Amino acid sequence: MRTELEKFLPLPLRPQNSHKGTFGKVLNIAGSKRYSGAAVLSSISVLRAGAGYVTLACPEEIISSVSSYSPDITFFPLNFRAVSNETNNLFFKSVNDYSVVSLGCGLTCDFEVKSFVADLIDKIKIPTVIDADGLNILASSDVDVFTFPSVITPHPKELSKLMGVEISEIQKNREKFCISASKKYNSVCVLKGHNTVVSDGEEVYINQTGNSSLAKAGSGDVLTGIIAGFAAQGCSVFQAAVLGVYLHGLCGELAGAELTEYSVLASDLLNYIPYAVKKLL
Repeated sequence: MRTELEKFLPLPLRPQNSHKGTFGKVLNIAGSKRYSGAAVLSSISVLRAGAGYVTLACPEEIISSVSSYSPDITFFPLNFRAVSNETNNLFFKSVNDYSVVSLGCGLTCDFEVKSFVADLIDKIKIPTVIDADGLNILASSDVDVFTFPSVITPHPKELSKLMGVEISEIQKNREKFCISASKKYNSVCVLKGHNTVVSDGEEVYINQTGNSSLAKAGSGDVLTGIIAGFAAQGCSVFQAAVLGVYLHGLCGELAGAELTEYSVLASDLLNYIPYAVKKLL
């Protein structure tokens, strides 16, 4: 069944009698020495979407560079090469104290990271958004269904790995394979690309916003943060995914109109989230 955006509006309410906890806490497990920018983009977009708090769990070696970019992010240092150490055990115990987990942006697929993610997925009980290397790790794991509310956000190549289907076949029938992936993993699937498809296995939303501005490295990291931010504020994972892709596309349109579609950077999108939210309101 096709669904329209209006079903998921208005945006989450903003009561004045509130504090940061009112709007949810996101645990963002992201970043590596090579991809510290992904950690920045996926963390700040959480806050721009309206969540009250974000903790970036990342390798300790990138914390100083990320913190120099933004004072708004809190941190939990991780050591993937010592999965059984005391710090990581403490981390696993604290995961479900958050409202939402986002996992995978710039994480890499090193053996130690794969082991860490496998342990983590066994312990998660809260809504989770999985992107990028989280999906690549998932494709090579034994996980075939999630027991917690979840969103997976593959582009066609990542979905090809998850489903064992050629990219060309996926692109011929994007709705079909988005629905299939959703059913396979018991998850909301966001199949990214022109006219992004969102499905929970039954309902399907075809997004109409966006342009070539979004075809830049890091754009998907921003989307992951926006979806996690909406989920933290109490949206269902399907609602968060639909609102997220719509708003993300609107950011691309607004940024492209001002900066040209050639010149928009993923980091520029962060500055257009408030304007996209204002337009939706």
